[in-house]
Amino acid sequence: MTYAVNMDVSPDVEGFFDEATNTITYIIKDPSSAHCAIVDSVMDIDYAAGRITTDHADQLMARIKERGLTLDWIIETHVHADHLSAAPYLQSHLGGKIGVGARIMEVQDTFGKVFNEGTEFQRDGSQFDALFEDGDTYQVGEMTCFAIATPGHTPACMVHVMGDAAFVGDTLFMPDGGSARADFPGGDAGQLYDSIQKVLALPDEMRLFMCHDYGPGGRAIAWETTVAEQRAANIHVGGGKTREEFIAFRTERDKQLAVPKLIIPSLQVNMRAGHIPKDDNGNPMLKVPVNGL
Repeated sequence: MTYAVNMDVSPDVEGFFDEATNTITYIIKDPSSAHCAIVDSVMDIDYAAGRITTDHADQLMARIKERGLTLDWIIETHVHADHLSAAPYLQSHLGGKIGVGARIMEVQDTFGKVFNEGTEFQRDGSQFDALFEDGDTYQVGEMTCFAIATPGHTPACMVHVMGDAAFVGDTLFMPDGGSARADFPGGDAGQLYDSIQKVLALPDEMRLFMCHDYGPGGRAIAWETTVAEQRAANIHVGGGKTREEFIAFRTERDKQLAVPKLIIPSLQVNMRAGHIPKDDNGNPMLKVPVNGL
């Protein structure tokens, strides 16, 4: 697949860090208009109390309104297992279309069974407005953007390229953070390596924006790097590490990782494009499968 990269377009990118989940959400403005996109929004949850709030999403909305922007797209780089999406909430106030990778259907099928969702839960991706295939393009104002399929962390992972900026989701972390796990259902370390190589084949100067950062070694939180920096210094794949070396490392490393603390609510909500499931009486309700994850 050959991608139509346009390094002459440089969107304004504003990051918003959510300390509770170490997630970075982005507002990306088309440089030629007042149109924008949001990538990987966050809905706040107090899991123990069973309470969902909108502080993080409200901050995004306030900023978009303050800048006088029109929201065209709400992009999910994948079905997150560590935070809830605020996509429907944002859409209800600001408009825009919600988009995700077309392989969301595989994720829905897998976790529809885990959470015993029954036949009423649609596993066709119809909860989303757009299902992106590898190389699909879309518009943010006058800026043509495109999606790169990057399975490995999950089947539906995609990197979204907007001018000289690429939003990598969990495909990569900062160079000193390496890469994401590949042991979730549908994940595959070999596929993840191949996907990362697609990202590293982009122009050296391409700006890369992370979905998460954990400040390894106590450094300050950061979320922007470049293809050249990742290719040279990423601790998991940089410096010419081979596919076999990566698979061996990633497989052993993943065995040591704990399950994300918000995986149960996150998957149920995010595979529905951010909608909270309801019980037979129409009340918001989450399930806890025992020994199911």
